[in-house]
Amino acid sequence: MKRFASLLAALGLACALAAPTAVQAASSGYTQTKYPIVLVHGLFGFDQALGVDYWYRIPAELQQDGAKVYVAQVSATNSTETRGEQLLSQVRQVLAITGAAKVNLIGHSHGGPTVRYVAGVAPGLIASVTTVGGVNKGSRVADVARGALPPGSVSEAVAAGVARGLSGLISLASGGTQLPQDPVKALDALTTKSLADFNRRFPAGVPTSECGEGAYSQNGIRFYSWSGASTVTNILDPSDALLGLTGLVYGSASDGLVGTCSSHLGQVIRDNYWMNHVDEINHFFGLVHLFETSPVTLYRQQANRLKNAGL
Repeated sequence: MKRFASLLAALGLACALAAPTAVQAASSGYTQTKYPIVLVHGLFGFDQALGVDYWYRIPAELQQDGAKVYVAQVSATNSTETRGEQLLSQVRQVLAITGAAKVNLIGHSHGGPTVRYVAGVAPGLIASVTTVGGVNKGSRVADVARGALPPGSVSEAVAAGVARGLSGLISLASGGTQLPQDPVKALDALTTKSLADFNRRFPAGVPTSECGEGAYSQNGIRFYSWSGASTVTNILDPSDALLGLTGLVYGSASDGLVGTCSSHLGQVIRDNYWMNHVDEINHFFGLVHLFETSPVTLYRQQANRLKNAGL
């Protein structure tokens, strides 16, 4: 994982906690937001592992036109609250490094509730929240998995052991071995029941109707969301087969892991891109639908949207 430990040391801000990765450069200004952008990964995510970026090509494309971009690293598997506290620590580091008053948070998948947690407990530090394929009202896939793995069962223990091993490998490859992993808490956090409770505690931006929009602005924070509504989008992408299968649990549109309506938060930019859950972060290595807008372009457009909003 590329880290900015040397920069922290130079500024006298060395910290024992995981630090986000910074990407900065001069540019034309199209993506030059007032406040830094912090990208937050989802379940089984990472910042960079074995030279592979979770946000494939996205940070570099944002920074080349003026954005200051930081890539957070939180637990690959854990509760939203645990991940949120880890993110909050990194947000404070970014503010200390840049001198900015606030940050713009963009979270994918479980990164959606994670960034919303930080906005809820420290609203004064956050300018905007954007969720991409965010699990804002729960995942039916998580519900099915929880039903198949009852609490305390042998099947839960076996599955948790496999997931813990995978998250451990991800942590080792990305340099995040100091981060605690708990697959059971992660699974519970993503169920419809758990997200309903989470939304009662952190309601900002959440639609009150099943498939509507939420408040565009609350507590001084702007809220946005977008998502895909397809599962199989490129036959060359090996992840499409898995998402095609998981998408079968939905009786309505989804990106394979999150239902379209569940992804809604604040201003819904669009919820029917021809993208699946992996396409939303421009993986598998850019193998996305040939006739849909590039995922990289969507992030650039969002940065420009934030810039034009004075954020």
